[in-house]
Amino acid sequence: MSIKKVLVVDDSKTELMFLSDLLHKKGFQVRTAENGEEAFRCLALEKPDLILMDVVMPGQNGFQLTRTISRDPLYADVPIIMCTSKNQETDRVWGMRQGARDYITKPVDPAELQAKIDALG
Repeated sequence: MSIKKVLVVDDSKTELMFLSDLLHKKGFQVRTAENGEEAFRCLALEKPDLILMDVVMPGQNGFQLTRTISRDPLYADVPIIMCTSKNQETDRVWGMRQGARDYITKPVDPAELQAKIDALG
């Protein structure tokens, strides 16, 4: 599967801008959402090839949202990379148990993110 369309879910406008800019420069089409509700609106409009998911967000957190998306038959095939400042091994393990395919900590290293995307594609 070739990854072209990425949905970035993060409540930080700074992170959204940073990740969007980074991904645009690499040739990806990027949509953004600041919470779970916006994420589902974006999913309904256009199914992405990849979701980058923050963990700490108001309302539904990234772990809950990842679990919901990965168990939905419409979106279960969309890989999710957790992209968060939560850097404990227990957080990584929990994220993977919720359905994430990979986990990267902030601040995001562009080369590491690209390698993780390449590994999925």
